Amino acid sequence: MVAQGFTVDLNKPLVFQVGHLGEDYQEWVHQPIASREVFDQKRVVGNSSNLAASCLLVHLHVCLEGPHTSSYSIDGDPWGNTFHYLLHGCHHKHPMDGLRLVFPPAATAVLSFPVWNMIKLISTPTTTPALFGGGLLGYVMYDVTHYYLHHGQPTGQVTRHLKKYHLNHHFRIQDKGFGITSSIWDKVFGTLPQSKAAGKGR
Repeated sequence: MVAQGFTVDLNKPLVFQVGHLGEDYQEWVHQPIASREVFDQKRVVGNSSNLAASCLLVHLHVCLEGPHTSSYSIDGDPWGNTFHYLLHGCHHKHPMDGLRLVFPPAATAVLSFPVWNMIKLISTPTTTPALFGGGLLGYVMYDVTHYYLHHGQPTGQVTRHLKKYHLNHHFRIQDKGFGITSSIWDKVFGTLPQSKAAGKGR
């Protein structure tokens, strides 16, 4: 894609290119590349890629041990574009890349400090570890569900619906259907995608 005189080269690390897209970044990042094979840029952005199992092992350890211890606008902002791409944009650009699907443990560790301190402010010293571990366990379950919706082969009616709902968000209507484990919050915030039947009636 060419944006403001800049051409994105998919054979080179994207993290150093997305800042040059300016206001065209949003359009570019929401044009997914469906292939599971992604160019080799692991050395450059190694912390943005990781095996899903590594997240499971790292986060579950903290969840189990804890209780035993006492859309910002990024249009035209090069640093904002780069930051968004590292955190979430790479997943939207390459939604079927299993190494960029779950949040990396290193980034989670950094974000855990403010979350821990916030919980500590509103709870007691004895309940803080349990609340933190429980919250992290909930996040792990959410992340595993997200991975399954991309790479699993659901057989149940509920999981098949969730997979279709989530992939619709990636490949058809990127500004609606943000829910992963449920569509409840999409109903609350008015981001529920229209059904095909409703769309044909108009």
